[in-house]
Amino acid sequence: MPIIVNLDVMMAKRKVSLNELSERVDLTLSNLSILKTGKAKAIRFSTLEAICKALDCQPGDILEYLRDNEQPINR
Repeated sequence: MPIIVNLDVMMAKRKVSLNELSERVDLTLSNLSILKTGKAKAIRFSTLEAICKALDCQPGDILEYLRDNEQPINR
């Protein structure tokens, strides 16, 4: 899939645990974990907005588009 989810990278940069982020954005651990591991097929803009607000970041810090044969950016 050409969309890479870098949620784990932003969480590490902000030193925020999965439990803490789950409470901040009012999302279940299960759903947040699915998103974090890149297994989610969709994300609501309201969820993305809540995550960006909680982590003080931009959507582009969390989501990355890769063209065919392109490698993810090491952050």
